[in-house]
Amino acid sequence: MKLLRFGPSGAEKPGLLDAEGRIRDLSEHLGDITGGTLNDVHLDRLRALDLEDLPVVEGDPRIGPCVGNVGKFVCIGLNYSDHAAETGATPPSEPIIFFKATSAIIGPNDDVIIPKGSEKTDWEVELGVVIGTEARYVSEAEALNHVAGYCVVNDLSERAFQMERGGQWVKGKSADTFGPIGPWLVTRDEVPDPQALHLWLDLDGKRRQDGSTATMIFGVAHLVSYVSQFMSLQPGDIISTGTPPGVGMGQKPQVYLRPGQEMRLGVEGLGEQSQKVRGWEG
Repeated sequence: MKLLRFGPSGAEKPGLLDAEGRIRDLSEHLGDITGGTLNDVHLDRLRALDLEDLPVVEGDPRIGPCVGNVGKFVCIGLNYSDHAAETGATPPSEPIIFFKATSAIIGPNDDVIIPKGSEKTDWEVELGVVIGTEARYVSEAEALNHVAGYCVVNDLSERAFQMERGGQWVKGKSADTFGPIGPWLVTRDEVPDPQALHLWLDLDGKRRQDGSTATMIFGVAHLVSYVSQFMSLQPGDIISTGTPPGVGMGQKPQVYLRPGQEMRLGVEGLGEQSQKVRGWEG
Protein backbone atom coordinates (compact mmCIF):
# COMPACT_ATOMS: atom_id res chain seq x y z
CA MET A 1 0.00 0.00 0.00
CA LYS A 2 0.91 3.60 -0.55
CA LEU A 3 -0.35 5.59 2.43
CA LEU A 4 -0.32 9.38 2.54
CA ARG A 5 -1.68 12.42 4.33
CA PHE A 6 -3.36 15.27 2.47
CA GLY A 7 -4.78 18.67 3.29
CA PRO A 8 -3.62 21.88 4.98
CA SER A 9 -0.62 21.82 7.29
CA GLY A 10 -1.71 20.68 10.74
CA ALA A 11 -5.07 19.40 9.50
CA GLU A 12 -4.02 16.54 7.22
CA LYS A 13 -6.34 13.61 6.58
CA PRO A 14 -5.25 10.00 5.97
CA GLY A 15 -5.38 8.66 2.45
CA LEU A 16 -4.36 5.78 0.23
CA LEU A 17 -3.12 5.92 -3.35
CA ASP A 18 -5.01 3.55 -5.64
CA ALA A 19 -3.69 1.79 -8.75
CA GLU A 20 -4.78 4.68 -10.97
CA GLY A 21 -2.88 7.22 -8.89
CA ARG A 22 -6.00 8.67 -7.27
CA ILE A 23 -6.12 9.55 -3.57
CA ARG A 24 -8.74 7.62 -1.62
CA ASP A 25 -9.94 9.16 1.64
CA LEU A 26 -9.41 6.89 4.68
CA SER A 27 -10.97 9.27 7.20
CA GLU A 28 -13.93 7.01 7.94
CA HIS A 29 -11.59 4.16 8.86
CA LEU A 30 -8.56 5.90 10.35
CA GLY A 31 -7.96 9.00 12.42
CA ASP A 32 -4.47 9.62 11.07
CA ILE A 33 -1.33 7.87 9.87
CA THR A 34 0.84 7.86 12.97
CA GLY A 35 2.86 5.40 14.98
CA GLY A 36 -0.30 4.05 16.61
CA THR A 37 -1.70 2.89 13.27
CA LEU A 38 1.40 1.41 11.64
CA ASN A 39 1.55 -2.06 13.17
CA ASP A 40 0.71 -5.10 11.05
CA VAL A 41 -2.78 -5.51 12.54
CA HIS A 42 -3.84 -2.01 11.51
CA LEU A 43 -2.17 -2.30 8.11
CA ASP A 44 -3.88 -5.62 7.41
CA ARG A 45 -7.24 -4.02 8.20
CA LEU A 46 -6.53 -1.32 5.65
CA ARG A 47 -5.52 -3.92 3.05
CA ALA A 48 -8.85 -5.66 3.56
CA LEU A 49 -10.86 -2.55 2.61
CA ASP A 50 -12.60 -2.41 -0.75
CA LEU A 51 -10.95 0.56 -2.44
CA GLU A 52 -14.03 1.19 -4.56
CA ASP A 53 -15.92 2.02 -1.37
CA LEU A 54 -13.44 4.73 -0.39
CA PRO A 55 -14.21 8.27 -1.58
CA VAL A 56 -11.96 9.70 -4.29
CA VAL A 57 -10.32 12.98 -3.25
CA GLU A 58 -11.01 15.50 -5.99
CA GLY A 59 -8.73 18.29 -7.13
CA ASP A 60 -5.06 18.65 -6.31
CA PRO A 61 -4.72 18.81 -2.53
CA ARG A 62 -1.50 19.56 -0.72
CA ILE A 63 0.35 16.38 0.25
CA GLY A 64 1.55 16.46 3.84
CA PRO A 65 4.28 14.49 5.61
CA CYS A 66 3.48 10.81 5.17
CA VAL A 67 3.69 10.19 8.94
CA GLY A 68 2.21 12.43 11.62
CA ASN A 69 3.48 12.97 15.16
CA VAL A 70 6.94 11.54 14.51
CA GLY A 71 8.67 10.82 17.79
CA LYS A 72 12.31 10.47 16.67
CA PHE A 73 13.97 11.48 13.41
CA VAL A 74 17.16 9.42 13.48
CA CYS A 75 19.75 10.02 10.77
CA ILE A 76 22.78 8.05 9.65
CA GLY A 77 25.87 9.91 8.49
CA LEU A 78 28.38 8.97 5.78
CA ASN A 79 26.63 5.71 4.94
CA TYR A 80 27.73 5.58 1.29
CA SER A 81 31.44 5.07 0.73
CA ASP A 82 31.45 7.26 -2.39
CA HIS A 83 29.72 10.08 -0.49
CA ALA A 84 32.27 9.78 2.30
CA ALA A 85 35.03 10.04 -0.31
CA GLU A 86 33.58 13.20 -1.89
CA THR A 87 33.51 14.90 1.52
CA GLY A 88 37.07 13.80 2.34
CA ALA A 89 35.89 11.65 5.26
CA THR A 90 37.03 8.15 6.19
CA PRO A 91 34.19 5.61 5.82
CA PRO A 92 32.97 4.80 9.33
CA SER A 93 33.56 1.42 10.97
CA GLU A 94 30.19 1.70 12.76
CA PRO A 95 27.10 3.71 11.82
CA ILE A 96 27.25 7.41 12.70
CA ILE A 97 24.00 8.39 14.42
CA PHE A 98 22.64 11.91 14.78
CA PHE A 99 19.19 13.46 15.06
CA LYS A 100 17.12 15.91 13.08
CA ALA A 101 14.54 17.91 15.04
CA THR A 102 11.00 16.78 14.25
CA SER A 103 10.04 20.46 13.86
CA ALA A 104 11.98 20.32 10.58
CA ILE A 105 9.40 17.96 9.04
CA ILE A 106 7.31 19.28 6.14
CA GLY A 107 5.38 17.83 3.23
CA PRO A 108 7.22 16.55 0.16
CA ASN A 109 6.32 19.54 -2.02
CA ASP A 110 6.34 22.32 0.56
CA ASP A 111 8.80 25.20 0.16
CA VAL A 112 12.25 24.87 1.69
CA ILE A 113 13.41 28.00 3.51
CA ILE A 114 17.11 28.81 3.76
CA PRO A 115 17.66 29.67 7.44
CA LYS A 116 18.75 33.05 8.72
CA GLY A 117 22.49 33.53 8.31
CA SER A 118 22.95 30.51 6.07
CA GLU A 119 25.42 30.46 3.21
CA LYS A 120 25.82 26.68 2.79
CA THR A 121 22.40 25.04 2.65
CA ASP A 122 22.76 21.66 0.94
CA TRP A 123 20.56 18.83 -0.35
CA GLU A 124 20.61 15.07 0.39
CA VAL A 125 18.19 12.53 -1.09
CA GLU A 126 17.79 9.56 1.25
CA LEU A 127 15.78 6.40 1.86
CA GLY A 128 13.62 6.79 4.96
CA VAL A 129 12.65 3.79 7.10
CA VAL A 130 9.43 4.09 9.12
CA ILE A 131 9.19 1.95 12.24
CA GLY A 132 5.92 0.02 12.73
CA THR A 133 6.45 -1.87 16.00
CA GLU A 134 8.75 -1.21 18.94
CA ALA A 135 12.32 -2.37 18.33
CA ARG A 136 14.57 -2.87 21.34
CA TYR A 137 17.77 -4.95 21.10
CA VAL A 138 16.52 -6.64 17.94
CA SER A 139 18.71 -8.89 15.83
CA GLU A 140 19.56 -8.07 12.25
CA ALA A 141 17.57 -11.13 11.17
CA GLU A 142 14.43 -9.79 12.89
CA ALA A 143 14.95 -6.10 12.20
CA LEU A 144 12.83 -5.69 9.07
CA ASN A 145 9.83 -7.23 10.86
CA HIS A 146 9.71 -4.00 12.87
CA VAL A 147 9.53 -1.80 9.75
CA ALA A 148 6.15 -0.48 8.61
CA GLY A 149 7.47 0.86 5.33
CA TYR A 150 9.67 3.28 3.48
CA CYS A 151 9.58 6.86 2.19
CA VAL A 152 11.64 9.53 0.44
CA VAL A 153 13.55 11.96 2.67
CA ASN A 154 15.43 15.13 1.75
CA ASP A 155 17.93 15.49 4.60
CA LEU A 156 18.67 19.17 4.07
CA SER A 157 21.79 20.43 5.79
CA GLU A 158 23.46 23.75 6.56
CA ARG A 159 27.11 22.80 6.27
CA ALA A 160 28.57 25.76 8.16
CA PHE A 161 26.17 25.18 11.07
CA GLN A 162 26.97 21.46 10.89
CA MET A 163 30.76 21.59 10.72
CA GLU A 164 31.95 25.06 11.69
CA ARG A 165 29.86 25.81 14.76
CA GLY A 166 31.17 23.40 17.39
CA GLY A 167 30.79 20.00 15.80
CA GLN A 168 27.16 19.26 16.62
CA TRP A 169 25.61 17.95 13.40
CA VAL A 170 22.07 18.43 14.70
CA LYS A 171 22.54 22.22 14.46
CA GLY A 172 23.06 21.97 10.73
CA LYS A 173 20.23 19.50 10.18
CA SER A 174 17.27 20.87 12.11
CA ALA A 175 16.18 24.19 10.63
CA ASP A 176 12.47 24.52 9.94
CA THR A 177 11.63 22.89 6.54
CA PHE A 178 14.83 20.80 6.56
CA GLY A 179 12.93 17.48 6.71
CA PRO A 180 10.57 16.87 3.77
CA ILE A 181 9.16 13.31 3.97
CA GLY A 182 6.87 11.49 1.57
CA PRO A 183 4.88 11.70 -0.62
CA TRP A 184 3.93 8.20 0.43
CA LEU A 185 4.67 5.66 3.10
CA VAL A 186 5.07 2.50 1.01
CA THR A 187 4.48 -0.59 3.14
CA ARG A 188 7.34 -3.04 3.40
CA ASP A 189 5.53 -5.78 1.43
CA GLU A 190 5.89 -3.57 -1.67
CA VAL A 191 9.65 -3.12 -1.13
CA PRO A 192 11.05 -6.66 -1.17
CA ASP A 193 14.68 -5.48 -1.17
CA PRO A 194 15.44 -2.05 0.31
CA GLN A 195 19.05 -2.53 -0.83
CA ALA A 196 18.12 -2.43 -4.52
CA LEU A 197 16.56 1.02 -4.95
CA HIS A 198 17.65 3.79 -7.30
CA LEU A 199 17.65 7.29 -5.76
CA TRP A 200 18.28 10.64 -7.44
CA LEU A 201 18.06 14.41 -7.07
CA ASP A 202 17.86 17.18 -9.68
CA LEU A 203 18.54 20.86 -9.02
CA ASP A 204 16.99 23.21 -11.58
CA GLY A 205 16.72 20.28 -13.97
CA LYS A 206 20.35 19.18 -13.64
CA ARG A 207 21.04 15.73 -12.18
CA ARG A 208 23.16 16.15 -9.06
CA GLN A 209 22.70 12.83 -7.24
CA ASP A 210 22.28 9.46 -8.90
CA GLY A 211 22.86 6.42 -6.74
CA SER A 212 21.63 3.11 -5.39
CA THR A 213 20.93 1.82 -1.91
CA ALA A 214 23.03 -1.19 -2.96
CA THR A 215 26.11 0.89 -2.18
CA MET A 216 25.20 1.60 1.45
CA ILE A 217 27.97 0.74 3.88
CA PHE A 218 25.39 -0.43 6.41
CA GLY A 219 22.11 -1.83 5.09
CA VAL A 220 18.63 -1.16 6.45
CA ALA A 221 18.39 -4.32 8.55
CA HIS A 222 21.77 -3.62 10.13
CA LEU A 223 20.80 -0.02 10.87
CA VAL A 224 17.50 -0.90 12.57
CA SER A 225 19.24 -3.53 14.67
CA TYR A 226 22.20 -1.26 15.46
CA VAL A 227 20.15 1.77 16.51
CA SER A 228 17.93 -0.47 18.68
CA GLN A 229 20.99 -1.41 20.77
CA PHE A 230 21.26 2.20 21.98
CA MET A 231 17.62 3.32 22.18
CA SER A 232 14.22 1.78 21.65
CA LEU A 233 12.72 2.56 18.29
CA GLN A 234 9.04 3.42 18.63
CA PRO A 235 6.23 3.14 16.06
CA GLY A 236 6.31 6.16 13.79
CA ASP A 237 10.01 6.86 14.29
CA ILE A 238 11.96 7.51 11.09
CA ILE A 239 15.50 6.46 10.25
CA SER A 240 17.04 8.41 7.36
CA THR A 241 19.72 6.10 6.03
CA GLY A 242 22.31 8.35 4.40
CA THR A 243 22.87 9.89 0.99
CA PRO A 244 24.78 8.92 -2.17
CA PRO A 245 27.38 11.25 -3.72
CA GLY A 246 26.51 14.49 -5.50
CA VAL A 247 25.75 16.84 -2.61
CA GLY A 248 26.64 20.51 -2.97
CA MET A 249 29.51 20.26 -0.53
CA GLY A 250 31.12 17.62 -2.72
CA GLN A 251 31.05 19.67 -5.94
CA LYS A 252 34.19 21.33 -7.25
CA PRO A 253 33.65 24.22 -6.72
CA GLN A 254 31.09 23.74 -3.98
CA VAL A 255 27.49 24.64 -4.86
CA TYR A 256 24.79 25.55 -2.37
CA LEU A 257 21.09 26.32 -2.58
CA ARG A 258 19.86 29.79 -3.51
CA PRO A 259 16.40 31.35 -3.36
CA GLY A 260 14.38 30.65 -6.49
CA GLN A 261 15.89 27.25 -7.21
CA GLU A 262 13.88 24.02 -7.37
CA MET A 263 14.77 20.51 -6.25
CA ARG A 264 13.19 17.32 -7.58
CA LEU A 265 14.13 14.03 -5.99
CA GLY A 266 12.90 10.50 -5.64
CA VAL A 267 13.53 6.91 -4.65
CA GLU A 268 12.50 4.03 -6.89
CA GLY A 269 8.94 2.94 -6.11
CA LEU A 270 8.51 5.50 -3.34
CA GLY A 271 7.45 8.57 -5.34
CA GLU A 272 8.95 11.98 -5.96
CA GLN A 273 9.32 15.27 -4.11
CA SER A 274 9.54 18.78 -5.54
CA GLN A 275 10.57 21.79 -3.45
CA LYS A 276 11.05 25.45 -4.29
CA VAL A 277 13.75 27.23 -2.33
CA ARG A 278 12.96 30.48 -0.54
CA GLY A 279 15.13 32.86 1.41
CA TRP A 280 14.67 33.79 5.05
CA GLU A 281 12.14 36.61 5.37
CA GLY A 282 12.03 37.15 9.13
